Amino acid sequence: MLQPRIRSVCLQCRHLLSSSRRTYATAVEESIRSSSATNDTIAYSPSSAPARKQSGFELRTYKPRTPGVRHLKRPINDHLYKGKPHRPLTFAKIGHGKGGRNGSGRVVMRHRGGGHRRRIRTVDYIRNVPGKHIVERIEYDPNRSAHLALVESVKTKEKTYIIAAEGMRAGDTVESFLSGIPKDLLASMGGVMDPGMLAAKTAFRGNCLPMHMVPMGTQVYNVGSTAGKGAVFCRSAGTYATVIAKQETGSEAKKRVKDVTVRLQSGEVRKVDRDACATVGVASNPHWQFRQLGKAGRSRWLNIRPTVRGLAMNAADHPHGGGRGKSKGNVHPVSIWGTPAKGGYKTRKKRNPNKYVVQDRPRNQGKRRTTN
Repeated sequence: MLQPRIRSVCLQCRHLLSSSRRTYATAVEESIRSSSATNDTIAYSPSSAPARKQSGFELRTYKPRTPGVRHLKRPINDHLYKGKPHRPLTFAKIGHGKGGRNGSGRVVMRHRGGGHRRRIRTVDYIRNVPGKHIVERIEYDPNRSAHLALVESVKTKEKTYIIAAEGMRAGDTVESFLSGIPKDLLASMGGVMDPGMLAAKTAFRGNCLPMHMVPMGTQVYNVGSTAGKGAVFCRSAGTYATVIAKQETGSEAKKRVKDVTVRLQSGEVRKVDRDACATVGVASNPHWQFRQLGKAGRSRWLNIRPTVRGLAMNAADHPHGGGRGKSKGNVHPVSIWGTPAKGGYKTRKKRNPNKYVVQDRPRNQGKRRTTN
């Protein structure tokens, strides 16, 4: 049986922090607190300064009883549900899709195949059902890096899967405001639409809001691009976008948000529709990127087949293959199909400088019309 050992990880260098540090004997100076010391000297003494706390998070490691668990590291998610998923919201993943094939059977995604059998969870990316929902449990999903939350509507008792926010736990209450502001919420504000009070009552973790209702500087995930459609951005583990601007239109008396600008984690800035969906918070399982599988077999369980370097192939299998020793035969880095793999401007198609230039023809050029 695997025996877990919890080790802390430094956020800056991503190395394990030793839980037991060796201490050495040091001479302790006599405290300056005496009858002759002033109050200012005591207040600013080095002994009264607080100790610096170690920043980082913890990963679960295991005693190396076998070679496969020596390098195994997993994020700690003890709050996950241990049972099976909600059966009515799942269907089996079968057919060519498991092997990276399309409808005609051709390989369109390399290095896919095998893996443990799994069921696809149907996730609600639109979240247009109004009313409060109770989070029943947080579940692991083998088809994505983030965790899922099984929520149940208080009014209709209908269950759906949504992508869980970081910090969301069973028993929390989430709500969607895409279909409008409820009457009781509007009445609690005195019947007047106050943006500050509205944000204080709606911008909670896990709540789904239209983009024009999200306060400036808020971190959101499950961000949509157009109104009436599901989320397309920031759906994987630990991802989020930041609302940085809102473009308004109309007169001074009747201003209306036209579109919203968000900044993705990659630094890309995009404009999305004012009525597009967004969930407040950060996608769950943010430490997923620090995991270590530990062995090749665990990668095969996840439906990932081995990846072979082109340099190690034969000449008939890859442009880098063949030769004697480690040599790719004076070939620039290319893919298996021969397209450039590096170089920036080399990988982009060359633009024809004369494509958009309109050249004026001389007036006397061409054939003259003759009349009989």
